[in-house]
Amino acid sequence: MELTTWFTDLLDGNLIFTPQTLGYYWDGLVTTSQLVFLSLLAGLVLAVPLAIGRSSRHRWISLPIYLYTYVFRGTPLLIQLYIIYYGVVFVDGIQESIFWPLLREAFYPALIAFTLNTAAYTTEIFRGAIKATSRGEIEAARAYGMSNALTMRRIVLPSAFRRALPAYGNEVIFMLHASAIASVVTLMDLTGAARFVYARFYAPFEAFLFVAAIYLCLTFAILYFFRFLEKRLLAHLKPA
Repeated sequence: MELTTWFTDLLDGNLIFTPQTLGYYWDGLVTTSQLVFLSLLAGLVLAVPLAIGRSSRHRWISLPIYLYTYVFRGTPLLIQLYIIYYGVVFVDGIQESIFWPLLREAFYPALIAFTLNTAAYTTEIFRGAIKATSRGEIEAARAYGMSNALTMRRIVLPSAFRRALPAYGNEVIFMLHASAIASVVTLMDLTGAARFVYARFYAPFEAFLFVAAIYLCLTFAILYFFRFLEKRLLAHLKPA
């Protein structure tokens, strides 16, 4: 009987779904979207040159990049977030610098941690895709007189991007899910909004189930977006 009453109240919106609480969820959705989008964008920009360097035959180039990806892929993102968020205040002169007004806010340390983490994973994804480039494609480019840089820009990178697309789509979804830990550094994202509503109304099921539904919708939207890209960019691989 209690379960039926709870479900009826949930449908009627009499528990926690008021304009005020929905405003909290909307603000959390905006914060989560900004954090994930900006970190993925910055991580992608970093990952492309790092993947090229990681594929280099020169160890003095590839080894430091390997160590960076090894550390950030081998340690939990939560620990990285704690180190950057709490450790930035111990950097000499940081509180007197022009960057302190930004770094004392929770959003930017979280953005740095998420960017460095996703850049490490994306670097290895692109490195594998670059290594999988057909030898014949490279030899054909050289036969046309292309330089190494031109071959990388016109032949290797576009081909590698298409091959890396399915794996990179998974990385985008993983970053969306991982963004839930941003609330531990007082950032009011989706999970932080759910925790706030739960603490205020003592309604854990409604708060967290509603946020889980939002994450689920975002995940399916990302999934279908990458499936659309795969159909467009990998159409030539389908049998006639």
